[in-house]
Amino acid sequence: MDYQYLRLRTENRVGWLEYNRPPINAFNWEMLREMPAAQKELQNDSGVRVIVVASAVEKYFNTGADVRVFDGIDTKGFREWVSICHKIVSLMRHSEKPMLAAIRGVAIGGGLEMVLHCDIRFAASDARLGQPEINIGLIPPVGATQALARLIGRPRALKYLYDGKLFSAEEALAIGLVDIIYSPESLHEEVQAYAESLAQKPSRALAAIRRTITEGGGITFDEGLKLEFKIAVGLAGTKDFAEGIRAFLEKREPKWE
Repeated sequence: MDYQYLRLRTENRVGWLEYNRPPINAFNWEMLREMPAAQKELQNDSGVRVIVVASAVEKYFNTGADVRVFDGIDTKGFREWVSICHKIVSLMRHSEKPMLAAIRGVAIGGGLEMVLHCDIRFAASDARLGQPEINIGLIPPVGATQALARLIGRPRALKYLYDGKLFSAEEALAIGLVDIIYSPESLHEEVQAYAESLAQKPSRALAAIRRTITEGGGITFDEGLKLEFKIAVGLAGTKDFAEGIRAFLEKREPKWE
């Protein structure tokens, strides 16, 4: 599928989904509607083992919604906007493939919110991150109100959204908003290398880890144990598990399905 405002490409089994609406990667209706289709395309592509959310625009990761879209919007229109946003959140959180983020430049609003649903967030040292929705009388509508508290804790999440300020990459790292910082020049190479290392691992086990952690964070501990039990037992019946055991005992590299 051809996309007007997104760029999809694959490098050695790593699928890159890049925001691509210069000059600042702000979402209009067309760009927002492309996101679910792009997510599905990469998630259904058997040649893609890991997905990375990034930007094709050098100085801007994403600046959220193009505010002109909201000028005069009514409740019905905004309901549609948020419905699409939540569809994207659902697709990302239920992905069976690891999802990484490579954040470079300015990253604010909805485009940044989407990376909260990735597994690991890599940032360039020049990144600036924030959720300024409070400044237009809104809350972040792409799952941040739910994901942030789980990611950085309730007090930090509240202050972050109350203030609506931009954080440097170092400040974001300090509160757990991003996980690893690289230089702008090495960000792509480092994320690609890590993604390739994941692509070599058994896909069913990766999916199982992602599901138990992601779903387990929203249920009680005992319910999480039941989920872990079900998934662990299911993995024990796979060819990959049998191959992993044989390879370990035979002191060789496993050959995954």
